[in-house]
Amino acid sequence: MGATMAEKILARAAGVEHVRAGENLPVRPDHMIAYDFPGYTDVMFRQMHDDFGIRELADPGRYVVFIDHMLTRGDAREEEVHQVTRDWCAFYGITLHEARGIGHQVMAELGYARPGNFLVHFDGHVSGAGAFGALGWGVRRDLLEAWVTGEIFLDVPASTRFELTGEFRPGVDSRDLVHRIIGDHGADGCAHQVMEFGGPGARAMAIDHRQGLCGMAMFTGAVSAVFEPDSTALEYARRVAGDGFVPQYPDPDADYRAVHHYDLASIVPQVVLPGSARSANTRDAADLDGTAVTRAFIGSCASGRIEDIRAAALVLDGRSVAPGVELNVVPTSDAVHRQAEQEGLLDVLRAAGARIARSSCDFCFGYQKPLQPEENCISTGVLNISGRMGSTGANIYMGSASTVAASAVAGTIVPAQGVTGR
Repeated sequence: MGATMAEKILARAAGVEHVRAGENLPVRPDHMIAYDFPGYTDVMFRQMHDDFGIRELADPGRYVVFIDHMLTRGDAREEEVHQVTRDWCAFYGITLHEARGIGHQVMAELGYARPGNFLVHFDGHVSGAGAFGALGWGVRRDLLEAWVTGEIFLDVPASTRFELTGEFRPGVDSRDLVHRIIGDHGADGCAHQVMEFGGPGARAMAIDHRQGLCGMAMFTGAVSAVFEPDSTALEYARRVAGDGFVPQYPDPDADYRAVHHYDLASIVPQVVLPGSARSANTRDAADLDGTAVTRAFIGSCASGRIEDIRAAALVLDGRSVAPGVELNVVPTSDAVHRQAEQEGLLDVLRAAGARIARSSCDFCFGYQKPLQPEENCISTGVLNISGRMGSTGANIYMGSASTVAASAVAGTIVPAQGVTGR
């Protein structure tokens, strides 16, 4: 019996010839990644130092930390949090990237998400690395094990295969696809598994959309997601990382828990109702036409890349945000911000009334401009649980960048299908 992509990546990282789903063994991540946040990295650093007596790391180049939260108030508390991270990273010789954008995006731009690599983080959205054929796994409770020992014991997951054909229609993207998958198979449809994507539809999908899809894998119950690395992913990886990687591909006779087929042309705009991303909350956007919104947000580690900003500009060109609606757009990294500026996309958004903010995670978790009671927000964020973006009395709907932009113009939730060029 052949092996899945996840089995091959974990076998390489474990230094063994092959592994099978259900086995438990120690695996050596290529990189151990975190972002500074009170109660996470600061606690891990203190435990390493005080509880385990670690004064130096054998291979500090494998550790990477990002400062991408709590950047927008400019107060003493923010500076204190970040200085703690700076001091610990300097002490251990850990690579620190500060205020360059959302770490899940910047790690790709800096070449950490290489095809065939295995990455761990305490944040499950590291699964976005799967767009490049890397396996990014969120190990919140066990990341300290990796930081202290350099390896981590894992149960090898089974995989569910998604064969994709066709191409998305205008106004539709991978955010609609992932919410459709959750609607079809439930919020535990891939529980404790890896989502493996392949087929001509996967190869036709833009890298940005692959990142968005993989980054939302946890809402199917999956531990991660991967795309077969095609020429698009390999060219990107070589541009940012050289040739220092070994891509992995599934065997034709790989053993999958299930195989699902999706024609991307059949996907229509989706919206997730307030509360959670569980299957019962997914609706066709057209079914919510008329639901009033006061806020709109395009950004987060699952959206806000150049393809999302292009999609929003396509909708907003020559139009205006509705009176009483505030549209905030946060490019996913400084590099994305510069590209969007160079392409004139941000000028289109500003002319329509959108507000452009510096790249950070602060809008997504309600730190910057928190929602007020009784507000309705349509968002490309990653979570819509009560209180995620501010008041517990606010309502958060989730959709694609096109749906968010179209809804900001209409003042109510509407799909963006049928919008034509700029």
